[in-house]
Formats: sequence, structure tokens, C-alpha cells
Amino acid sequence: MKIALGADHGGYLLKDALKKYLSDLGHEVEDLGTNGPGRVDYPDYARLVGEVVAAGRAERGVLVCGTGIGISIAANKIRGIRAALVSSVTTARLAAEHNNANVLCLGGRLIAEPLAAEIVQTWLDTDFESRHQPRLDKIAMLERPGER
Repeated sequence: MKIALGADHGGYLLKDALKKYLSDLGHEVEDLGTNGPGRVDYPDYARLVGEVVAAGRAERGVLVCGTGIGISIAANKIRGIRAALVSSVTTARLAAEHNNANVLCLGGRLIAEPLAAEIVQTWLDTDFESRHQPRLDKIAMLERPGER
């Protein structure tokens, strides 16, 4: 599976660890930055990853900022993105099962690498339960206000 990764300065260390983890599992990983501690703006990386996923150039995306909050808000502004801020294996599973989240957001200053790897693996391994599709259709309509 192709996975796009992005992070700001508060999340680049965890992003780099997840990049290695996902590559070792055999996934194709596109690292869209940032790659150092210099201050950058998380909306820029949310846009990069979100646009790649929304265009179908990657099946999934993972975003990391200090808390995961800002980057998830920014990613959800992109049409077709269902970004879920998760902090546990349970919320990762539910994000996939119930929300068909195509972007996973994590807090680089809040989640240790081993837990982050377990969260990502759970999210990737969990199938969407199609009984939730009517709710996703309603969310998609929110992205098209003139069509309601």
C-alpha cells in the first residue's frame, strides 16, 4: 500500500520512526516532510498529504504535529479527506471501522513510538464496516454545500 507521510517540527521525529516502520513492513512510503526541527506550519503538510490522498496518488496518509489537533483540523478542510485524530489502538480501530478514515493524525509530543506503531498497524489492518456508509455520505454532502 502507498502511504503519504507529513509532519511539522513537533512531529517529524515520530514521522521518521513511522516511515521506517512502514517501509520495513513493505509499504511504499512518500515522505512529504518536514525533516528537521526548524519551525514550520502544520497546515502546509496537511495540505500536501491531503491532496495526495484525495487525488488517489496514495491510499492512506499519516500526519503528525505536536498534539495532532491542528494538523487534523487542517487536513479535514480538504475535500475527500476523513482525517482522524487518534490516541489509542481502540480509536484507531474505530476510525477505520466507522469512519473509513483515510488520514490518521497523531500527536508527536504525546504518543511514544511503540504505541504509534501499534496504532498505525491497527488502523491499516482494520476494514471499514459498510453499514456506516450513509453517515459518510452525509459528511461528503457537507463538503458540497450548494448541493444540499
